[in-house]
Amino acid sequence: MQTELKYTLNETGFRNGEHLAMDYITYRDKLQHQFPEPVLAFEPDEYEARLASVRQGMAVAGLDLLLLTDAGELCYLTGYTTFEVSVQCVLLVALDRTALFVPAIEIGPAVYLSRVDTVIGYPWQAPEAVACELAAQVRATAGTSTPRVGFNPWSGSFRPGLLLALKSELCAATFIDFGALIDRVRLVKSPSELTYLAESAAITGAGLDAAAAVIQEGAIDHEIAQAGARSMLGAGSEFMSMQPIVTTGMRSGIIHTNHAGYAVAQGDVVFTEFGAVRKRYTAPMMRTAIVGEASAEIREFHGVCLAVLEAVMTAARAGSSFASAARAGEAELAPIVDRAFFSGVFGYPVGAAFPPSWVAGSMFIATDNEAILEEDMVFHLPICLRKPGEFGIGFSETVRITATGAERITANTLSLKEILL
Repeated sequence: MQTELKYTLNETGFRNGEHLAMDYITYRDKLQHQFPEPVLAFEPDEYEARLASVRQGMAVAGLDLLLLTDAGELCYLTGYTTFEVSVQCVLLVALDRTALFVPAIEIGPAVYLSRVDTVIGYPWQAPEAVACELAAQVRATAGTSTPRVGFNPWSGSFRPGLLLALKSELCAATFIDFGALIDRVRLVKSPSELTYLAESAAITGAGLDAAAAVIQEGAIDHEIAQAGARSMLGAGSEFMSMQPIVTTGMRSGIIHTNHAGYAVAQGDVVFTEFGAVRKRYTAPMMRTAIVGEASAEIREFHGVCLAVLEAVMTAARAGSSFASAARAGEAELAPIVDRAFFSGVFGYPVGAAFPPSWVAGSMFIATDNEAILEEDMVFHLPICLRKPGEFGIGFSETVRITATGAERITANTLSLKEILL
């Protein structure tokens, strides 16, 4: 694909007779000479099929353009990958072309790692000044001065200031909430995606094993995390969408805490949740151990946790609803429902993702989601039950939906490991 680029310096690299540092176009041209085709995780046909599915949805909705900002969505549709996810990048998808709008520092990854028709750079040090240029590109890519633009107003990656300025610049455009389109397309995984998820699962499992091997009385929580991270990085994990999660003792009963220099004491529960990355795909797992002998209540929580996990996996069949799988899990919570905090989400989608999360979309297995499950959808089932201020017990699997239920991609150890002297 041809890649075009806008920039603020002249092509000669001179201004008023003064030699300048390498300009953006020279940088781009040198990269294109070295890499005439982008380096991609999938075959070009797979990206074309993904775009075709998105464009079919656009056509049905009467959209001229889809405006995307989530790093996982950009990667899924174009291959674009970067570890700098704090800057504002925008992918414009029209019915016949794509344009990737990136700050100048991202031109390298945009050329080297993405499959798009046009790359447009802007001065990254002045993001407030890009609305006018982005608006012009929206009109040019859509092919009309009055485009119907689909976007996701719930995306945390779309800066509100830019959205407000863009709407002001495009006063003749119609902005339509259509963010769920990409979520639905991304849910069903291809064979190649399933391969990367399986590779992630293997590395994640090895990381949890390495972490478990150093759990003992007196170990510091970050030492446990370090053992897991070393194993996963050494086995080929890319930079992770979330760092290894390790909580101990009463902190394990508080959702979304992490290691913070606490020593493991006798009787402490140690909760671990890891997710290695292969080509940006993550298959997470949760696991729990205890230093000492588990109490009757901890064993009870563990038993309920496994019952919930099994119920959801059995009920999550192609053709059934997300809600029915969630209700099956909810029924198994009954024995401890008044003592345990549970998030309410029995499964969330995983796939191509970037920091700050490995969650890939918003189609959750929950009791209020009546959408229908399809074969080869992939979810992480994060079954963690927390007794506030005392302990948390969590075990999970990443699974693929089939006609007969959820099939494990991960191969977790579901026993509650007791570390005895």
